[in-house]
Amino acid sequence: MILNESYTLSNGLAIPKVGLGTWLIPDHEVTAAVKSAISMGYRHIDTAQAYGNERGVGEGVRTCGIPREEIFITTKVAAELKTYDAAAASIDGSLRKLDCGPADLIIIHCPQPWAEFRGAKRYFQENKAVWKALEEAYMAGKVKSIGVSNFLIDDLENLLEDCRVKPMVNQIKLHIGETPSPLVAFCKQQDILVEAYSPIAHGAALNNKELAKVSEKYGITIPQLCIQYTLQLGTVSLPKSSNPDHIRSNVQLDFTISEEDMAALEQLGA
Repeated sequence: MILNESYTLSNGLAIPKVGLGTWLIPDHEVTAAVKSAISMGYRHIDTAQAYGNERGVGEGVRTCGIPREEIFITTKVAAELKTYDAAAASIDGSLRKLDCGPADLIIIHCPQPWAEFRGAKRYFQENKAVWKALEEAYMAGKVKSIGVSNFLIDDLENLLEDCRVKPMVNQIKLHIGETPSPLVAFCKQQDILVEAYSPIAHGAALNNKELAKVSEKYGITIPQLCIQYTLQLGTVSLPKSSNPDHIRSNVQLDFTISEEDMAALEQLGA
């Protein structure tokens, strides 16, 4: 069962292959979603400062009846925080809201503030300052692993130039129709695990006729196809849902996509 499987980060820490994404799940609803997912066997929960639901995620983990050390919690430093002091304060703030002891993973949410996403200003020096705050939190034992999100190859190279601790993950938008293969290959070469957020393309995959045909061939749902695709690429998959039926069906993945179909799916949108 996929929920029992994990990857190993560059520092030796195990990370479950599938996690529950919590983007757009309000704080007052996320506790129930987290507890529901954990009751079904999920052991990896992904949140962020920007989601405004860290408190509810922490409550769900604390009250789920499963030992804390069995659950992997990820949160993210807000994209707009681009100084050492702001990042250091925000890391402590996230830990207080979660109230679950050391986080398992904290990542920089984006190399640029969202209002400037993929704009001309790259924030290379600012990201080094934020990374220093994460390195120090890691060395102090506040967090068990650190990484980044939405970083391109040159964003990663910027950190790798002189970091004391290499990023352990890069969480990126990756789904059928948007597979940044050169970035995935670079991360693999640097021993940076790729995490795929929005594996169902924010729901757009549900209306894709080509994916409907492939899903029908395997006797599965489109979301199951999309999640299995990201897993067969060797990435962590982070499907988001608050619907218990979807949370359950998303991990019923007792099939393998053929090499031929994987190659065809990877070329979609290329």
